[in-house]
Amino acid sequence: MASLATKLASASLNRSFITLPATASGLRTVLNRSAHYPSDDDHHGHGHHESPATPSIPALKATSLSSNRTFVTAPAGLTQQKRFNHTSARDTTNIPDFSKYKSGSGDATNRGFSYFMVGTTGALSFVGAKTTVADFLANMSASADVLALAKVEVDLSTIPEGRNVTIKWRGKPVFIRHRTADEIDEANAVNIAELRDPQNDAERAQKPEWLVMLGVCTHLGCVPIGEAGDYGG
Repeated sequence: MASLATKLASASLNRSFITLPATASGLRTVLNRSAHYPSDDDHHGHGHHESPATPSIPALKATSLSSNRTFVTAPAGLTQQKRFNHTSARDTTNIPDFSKYKSGSGDATNRGFSYFMVGTTGALSFVGAKTTVADFLANMSASADVLALAKVEVDLSTIPEGRNVTIKWRGKPVFIRHRTADEIDEANAVNIAELRDPQNDAERAQKPEWLVMLGVCTHLGCVPIGEAGDYGG
């Protein structure tokens, strides 16, 4: 054992760098290399012991040993194995079972419910749209008092010939005149080319004896005076 330690120390003095795997074959290589160096007993000359048979290697001087640097890189004798096992619980890696949350009814029931909801929503939307449009039209239409004045009834038998009556229609005055035969002939004799609104009397009055006129001036909106001015008022 002392001889082995001496050989290893002598090898370290020679600055030999050896990288070997930590296996039995690597240890055997170190022992074989250390056996090439002489032991301390041979240097001191105590006794004439013969060293074991070794290959014939020429003697090396101290200077050559100190300058001899051997670098040996051997591959690792053991292969590394990747391990993919884990310590997680088995329940955490399994997919949860959601079968108890599924609906027990068939597709036909679900489809019928969907159709019912769509139909109900459409009907409610239609009713809401109809109500909105009806309210909008009701607000835009005329009020009750305006509708009451939209139509006015007059008893023409109470108006004597040659006289006129003024009534109110939608806030405006309306003249109703019961014309005589002379007034009808005078209206037909007027040259319509001289009028600002060229229109004959037959188009103005559906019945010649009755003339209905809106009593608002087209100039400034004033009310004309009856039985005055041209054409006998």
